Amino acid sequence: MEENIPLPGDPLPFNSRFYIERPPIESDAYKELSKPGGLLRIRASCNMGKSSLMLRLIHQAMNQGYTIVSIDFQQADSQIFTSLDKFLRWFCINVARQLSLTPNLNDYWDEDIGSKVSASVYFEGYLLKQIQSPLVLVLNEVNYIFEHLQIAKDFLPLLRSWHEKAKQTKIWQKLRLVVIHSTEVYIPLNVNQSPFNVGLCLKIPEFNAEQVTEFARQHELNWFDSSAVKQLMELVGGHPYLIHLSLYHLQQQKISFPELLATAISHNGIYSNHLRYLLTILQSNKELSEAFYQVIDSQKSTHISANLIYRLDSLGLIKKLGSDNFQPACEMYRLFFQKENLIAENNTSIRLEQLEEENERLKFLVNIDTLTQIANRRYFDNRFQLEWERMERTQEPIALILADIDKFKLFNDTYGHQAGDDCLSQVAQAISSVIKRADDLVARYGGEEFAIILSQTDAKGAIIIAEEIREKVKLWQIKISSFTKYSQEINIAKVTISLGVACIIPQASLGLKELFEAADQALYQAKQVGRDRTILSSKFCYYKPSDK
Repeated sequence: MEENIPLPGDPLPFNSRFYIERPPIESDAYKELSKPGGLLRIRASCNMGKSSLMLRLIHQAMNQGYTIVSIDFQQADSQIFTSLDKFLRWFCINVARQLSLTPNLNDYWDEDIGSKVSASVYFEGYLLKQIQSPLVLVLNEVNYIFEHLQIAKDFLPLLRSWHEKAKQTKIWQKLRLVVIHSTEVYIPLNVNQSPFNVGLCLKIPEFNAEQVTEFARQHELNWFDSSAVKQLMELVGGHPYLIHLSLYHLQQQKISFPELLATAISHNGIYSNHLRYLLTILQSNKELSEAFYQVIDSQKSTHISANLIYRLDSLGLIKKLGSDNFQPACEMYRLFFQKENLIAENNTSIRLEQLEEENERLKFLVNIDTLTQIANRRYFDNRFQLEWERMERTQEPIALILADIDKFKLFNDTYGHQAGDDCLSQVAQAISSVIKRADDLVARYGGEEFAIILSQTDAKGAIIIAEEIREKVKLWQIKISSFTKYSQEINIAKVTISLGVACIIPQASLGLKELFEAADQALYQAKQVGRDRTILSSKFCYYKPSDK
């Protein structure tokens, strides 16, 4: 029986002849799912074919005898996201019911150990023990969780931990995770806790000309030659949904090709519903609308927040040209939204806002060390003076820590200057991870030397922080990229640092210079007596009376 022509926007069944493969996406995905403890991440903007690929993956997994559970986070009620405990219980119960198991959740849930540990115990001690075959857990529309920051910050590292467990525990090798989302990940996660830097990541690409030609052939449009393909792709790019919409209407003879091209951005053209849908979203969000018009206007998007870029990307409105440059995803979007010109009346105010944002950005750049992305010496000097004066008024202690990477010249000579720059950047990251308070400051003072200002901190507190920094850097793995013509290798090196500490309650008879010199002398002593240690200045070593 002849297969019906599918409606644009509907997921294609696993056996549909209209499914166009985009090698090596499919074969790579199947391979990852066959790995014990595999983790597959699929990312694409709206209507790029994620659901169709998911159906093919599920079919392939079923053919291999795997058990399938699919969770779509769009289906979760808003109240599910009010707490981590409620969310994880909802998640675990859904998995159990799809496995046709009685949830028995209370037998494994213990509030004293927390919901994350309870969920892990539940999976390991109950769910995975009840099944004999590998379990493919498909998590669809994970980007819905991104909108709930506290849930995401706990749930996403939990997924990473389950993936890591497969390396050590056999029962966890049954679990194969498929994570599907429509935006970039803008949730701030520790690199060692994120599930988005492990496993296999597949970003579904647009169709190329050859694939559009094959798609047209499947629609029995044998007249649709290379010239027609070129004209269509110049208009809508290789976006699968827009291509499908075009071929569907041409196959149904609802419109001629010249008419399709001529009416593309009109309100009675075949794309009108899609364009009006996007227009409605932009009209309802001023920030998003302004961001998109900046892309249309200049293609320079360095002043657009990452969150807005991700949201435009998830809608499929933009494509990336370079590190900070974007353009509309297709020429039709550019023409349509230029014609609409929603924000023309607000152009003056928007330009002023853009100038203000640019000024703020320039102020930021003046105060930041470009290599390490922490404060530079200029900002350190100004801030040190301000904090000194503030502590002098309140008569509270101020502590200064100077830190220096040990044998950095030898590191540079051994691995090269690029590796040296990478080392400085990663040490800065390690130090910054220790400093928690907003009033404290980490700065690159010069070369391989760093300075930390700690307000309202006596010698005891400063030494504790200095030792935590020293241990953190000592355990930190410095990644060194080695590029060759044929491969890219990552080597791991370790470094240590020496630290000098000085602390005092500011007095009119003393100045910043004396405190700095005392910390610098303590750092020199730490270097002289063997490095990889913290030395407290004998001259400037104020302790709170209760800490002596």
